[in-house]
Amino acid sequence: MEKQSIPAQDVRINQIISLKSPSQISEMYPVSSTLIDSIRSYRQSVNDIIQGRDSRMLAIVGPCSINNPDSAIEYAAKLQKLAKSVEDEFFVVMRTYFEKPRTIFGWKGLILDPDMDGSYNIEKGLCVARKLLIDISSLGLPVGCEFLDPIVPQYIDELMSWASIGARTTESQTHRNLASGLSVAVGFKNSTSGDLTNAINAVKTAANPASFIGINKQGDTVVLRTTGNDCSHLILRGGDQSPNYYEDDVELARTKMEALQMNPAIIVDCSHANSRKDFRRQKRVLRSVLDQRVWGEKSLRGFMLESNLFEGNQKICEDSNNLKYGVSVTDSCIGWEETERIILHGAQLLRKAKQNGGVVDIL
Repeated sequence: MEKQSIPAQDVRINQIISLKSPSQISEMYPVSSTLIDSIRSYRQSVNDIIQGRDSRMLAIVGPCSINNPDSAIEYAAKLQKLAKSVEDEFFVVMRTYFEKPRTIFGWKGLILDPDMDGSYNIEKGLCVARKLLIDISSLGLPVGCEFLDPIVPQYIDELMSWASIGARTTESQTHRNLASGLSVAVGFKNSTSGDLTNAINAVKTAANPASFIGINKQGDTVVLRTTGNDCSHLILRGGDQSPNYYEDDVELARTKMEALQMNPAIIVDCSHANSRKDFRRQKRVLRSVLDQRVWGEKSLRGFMLESNLFEGNQKICEDSNNLKYGVSVTDSCIGWEETERIILHGAQLLRKAKQNGGVVDIL
């Protein structure tokens, strides 16, 4: 009896789909030389804040995740106007998160599943994301996102002004190597447990040269050698047991970084465990962060707010056309009116503190 040949590879792969290279999609959605110059300027401002050369605070503000390009553009237009009014105190970067890490199941973001139906039309997602980043940046608003898949940056990295590595991937050597070669400042979030060690180690690791396997703009598999990222920094997002934005927490993080001879650049995520998963508490976190800045905590270089056109969140339904416009489909967000109010008030708080050094109104 003749033995049947059993395949030795791709045993659990049922389909392989060709994907346009980064250069091909870049040709479809090109970036003008004028916009390139603007993005370079945005990046320099972010880098100067992280390095302590610019005394303003970095404000990373926007939806938990983007699922509707139209509502994202409407939000961006509002945020751009707000950013101009507070540019003396805050340098505002819009959250444009297209990849969502999931603990078990759930929608994985606009790039991987743009139609929100499990069809995973990734090429469409990359095109939609790239076009949206061009449109938002063209409004005069810098953009930043979390990088999850190490291939995705080749499709959109020249549009970024800031990036983050999430709590679930901070310990990953792949993402530390990736961060060491990115052209933008990169923030590492502390672990979901609240432990700082992995994130601080990640910041230090990303500051050093690395070599890893990836793809180039033509889609070829290559070895990428990096110089290291001197603008990597720590993001405090709280932990399973408690928030970590209080004075003692920030002091501990700063002390740990200084002990390793690192630039103690810290950003506080006002959402997630720091708000105890209650979007309404984000203003409390921001109030504490700004108060610490007023009292001289220079290691605090910025904050993150999850914000959308309308507050709260919603579940993804079978027909995405039935989703509420401008409402998050992942974590709950504060609405636009609250966003505008607390950012304007926060900027005014810092202005008053500079004028007289006294206690000012709280948020």
